[in-house]
Amino acid sequence: MIDLPLVVLVLGPVLLAEALLARYEVMAYVAGWRTPAAELPHGMPYARGADPGRPPDAYLVYLDGIGKRRFRDTRDGGQLVRALIAGAPELRVLGQVQPYSPLAHPLANRPVWAWLRRRAGILLFLHNVMQIFVAADRRYRPLYNRAVGAQIADQLRLAGYRPGDGIPVVLLSYSGGAQVATGAVEELHAQLRAPLLLITIGGFHNGANDLTHARHLHRLTSAGDWIERVCTWIFPQRWRVFRRSGWNRAVLAGKVTSHRLDPATHMGRRSYISPEARLCDGRSHLDRTAGTVIALIRADRVSAVPPPGET
Repeated sequence: MIDLPLVVLVLGPVLLAEALLARYEVMAYVAGWRTPAAELPHGMPYARGADPGRPPDAYLVYLDGIGKRRFRDTRDGGQLVRALIAGAPELRVLGQVQPYSPLAHPLANRPVWAWLRRRAGILLFLHNVMQIFVAADRRYRPLYNRAVGAQIADQLRLAGYRPGDGIPVVLLSYSGGAQVATGAVEELHAQLRAPLLLITIGGFHNGANDLTHARHLHRLTSAGDWIERVCTWIFPQRWRVFRRSGWNRAVLAGKVTSHRLDPATHMGRRSYISPEARLCDGRSHLDRTAGTVIALIRADRVSAVPPPGET
């Protein structure tokens, strides 16, 4: 039997420490105490996919869930990113952005966290969970949005993006990455003037961020995803009664479209990106999710091209 008082006694100080550390990073960014990292490890490209010698049809930035702790993809070993690159060679894909670090500093590269990973790996996830709630906190949200939005803009420039050239930028997010993606919209618009398309997979976000400068948001969800459903309950800005929230304004403007990927779950062996779980038609959940993302990007690209004779 679990000793609840003991659990509270042990976890209480840990949660308090995590809350303070999570706020410290965004404040260090704002105060200029530390400079965000921009360079990647030696030999790691700033983008993969489309030939860097010619403009791609779109740039895709993948913002992973709370398992993200290094530059390379971690949640599924990079299988989703690889499937997107293989299925849509016209895209230039970036998977290195650190959504849970305003300083763009991978968690796995910090000595104390490397030590903890070997002894208490759950704390790595707890750290990123706390970062999501800092990003959602109205006191820190504008600062966090600016920091990570600037990080994404820097990585896009290093990958070849030229502000104002009109090439679409797709923010593809998983779980808590949706909080970061929706928050980055304003900064990316200000810095790059890029057409922005958002695609969330099991998106966990508070609905407070302004989506005025997003062209559209596609919400990939499932009846089996209880974690995504919980966030629509715990954040008032997601409730329909709060019609002036960023999320509900986007919904009322017709900018949000939901797509059901039943019976996928948020995580585990039947998750959206599981290569083992199979549908009736023989496709894996990973194949269906990657195919859906690619189809939405291509459809958006076609709809954005004006008919002949129009500008």
